[in-house]
Amino acid sequence: MESQQALKEDKIGRLLLKYSVPAILAMMVTSLYNTVDRAFIGSIKDVGALAISGLGVTMPLFTILGAFCVGIAIGGSTNISIKLGEGNKEEAERILGNTFALEIVVAIAIMIIGAFFLDDILYIFGASIDTIKYARDYMSVIFFGTWFNLPGFALNSAIRAEGRPKLAATMMIISCILNLILDPIFIFGFDMGIKGAAIGTIMCQLLVFIWSTYYFTLGKSNLKLKIKNIRLEKRLLKAIILIALTPFFMELASGSIHLVTNRVLKIYGGDLAIGAMTTITSIYLIFLMPVFGLSQGMQTIIAYNYGAKQYGRTKKALLIAMLVGTIILTFGFIFIRLFPELFISIFTNDSKLTELAMNGVNIYTFTLPTIGISILGAVYFQSIGSAKISMFLSLLRQVIILIPVILVVPRIYGLNGVWASQPIADVSTMIIVGIFLLREFKKVNKF
Repeated sequence: MESQQALKEDKIGRLLLKYSVPAILAMMVTSLYNTVDRAFIGSIKDVGALAISGLGVTMPLFTILGAFCVGIAIGGSTNISIKLGEGNKEEAERILGNTFALEIVVAIAIMIIGAFFLDDILYIFGASIDTIKYARDYMSVIFFGTWFNLPGFALNSAIRAEGRPKLAATMMIISCILNLILDPIFIFGFDMGIKGAAIGTIMCQLLVFIWSTYYFTLGKSNLKLKIKNIRLEKRLLKAIILIALTPFFMELASGSIHLVTNRVLKIYGGDLAIGAMTTITSIYLIFLMPVFGLSQGMQTIIAYNYGAKQYGRTKKALLIAMLVGTIILTFGFIFIRLFPELFISIFTNDSKLTELAMNGVNIYTFTLPTIGISILGAVYFQSIGSAKISMFLSLLRQVIILIPVILVVPRIYGLNGVWASQPIADVSTMIIVGIFLLREFKKVNKF
């Protein structure tokens, strides 16, 4: 109860430190894992360039899987935070149980689809005869782990929502460190290649699931995961899904743009261009992950205070988060500009792949400092329950603006047009998000 009272009374800057730093650390460790994971895959003898291209093919499918995982988790945790802000613990526990049940149902459906249609899906997403083996080896294992990955992620998100951000982050950090240890063992020690990377991933997801389940059943949690609440109630599912739609479509949009991008890249640069984009987005995420962590911390603060009708505090949390996010991304922009070859060399030593990535990374990351405003602005509307606005703003950057741009601009500028499409979408989205935020603050008299 002390942590929940602090959400209502402590200084916003202090709360952002308390809730965001653990989440940022968890995201940074996750980013480190992704970096090392792809570096290991890219260094597999004789097949590294094709293997990382095969991994690039899986990205649309991976992000679609993440859409269900993250969307439902955020829908549940945001509702939990709001109910705790209202002082309704019993309702929060019912939401926890329904979120857990929904993730399991969705996970089973995904496993069944993956078992029967994986190759067909991968070919649609840009796989070729040369890359299908690597894409299949990776995703078949990832699909198998969905039954514990999805509910485990939801429970971890709920831990943060009930006021234990350090514990939630600790679980993620430890699982990622374990992944860093397991990857080389399975990839090289057991000579399992890209499948070994996937096995290491799902083993760590299983750890998070077991640990989070223990916390909410036998551990010292405020909320309890009770068997009577693990069911699907229409009223609660509607509340969860309403908020889940925004992060779901954000992730789904990411998967869609990966699909479109892979197909365009294949036209203008072939399999290696897909590998170059995988390398570039891996570098991109190193600096974007802290902003996602910041959004998680900000979301808990905003959702709780919105439920408690402390509207001025919600605005302040957003503005401070935007300032910090912009600073982080500006440093990222500077580092990438100064040391592009160093970053690329982490993922590949193939000369042709390096040449493609060098050209692409300088164009693709040109507007990196502006992205925090777009991401955090959309999350603000999501946190206060304005699902339609949040969904629209989230889809702007990755679908509404980006897809038309990436289909048109490369026709004029070729491969450089593919790299330039994201910066064009980033600037446009930042302006529109800013307009929506100004209108929202004026409407509720927050100035």
